[in-house]
Amino acid sequence: MRIIVKNKETLLYDTFHFRCSIGKKGFSKNKKEGDNKTPQGIFQLGKIFYRGDRIKKPISSLKSMVIKKNMGWCDDPNSKYYNKLIKLKKENINIKHEKLFRKDNKYDIFILIKYNFSKVIKNKGSAIFLHLTKNYLPTKGCIALKKKDFLILCKLIKKNTKIKIN
Repeated sequence: MRIIVKNKETLLYDTFHFRCSIGKKGFSKNKKEGDNKTPQGIFQLGKIFYRGDRIKKPISSLKSMVIKKNMGWCDDPNSKYYNKLIKLKKENINIKHEKLFRKDNKYDIFILIKYNFSKVIKNKGSAIFLHLTKNYLPTKGCIALKKKDFLILCKLIKKNTKIKIN
């Protein structure tokens, strides 16, 4: 079974239809860092990351990890940590990154989409997540769902579930 992002506002899984939002500039087969496009293709899913102070551990067959205050996701193409989870320390605080422990609720819970992940290519795009939205505004390239839909999806998907982004 696959998650299918059918168009800019529809995510499907089995018989479930969820409203979603995608990148401001639509889909791309040739994603580049900072282009505000959602990459097209079929991708594996990574861990579920969640804020333990805001959300209880999600029910899912995917592995999960609690987001800590010092966690970030490197989106600096000049860094050896590009498109990787990083621990924010004094010596790497100047590396461009997405802060995972945020004031807003966008990353209260998210799933890593393993785009440009195993064999990382610099400037091809980073930090592509399935994360939360309150208002379905376009993303910087991620896919966003309402919290209640996200939690339903977490329960449904399996370890080997992939996501197909049209």
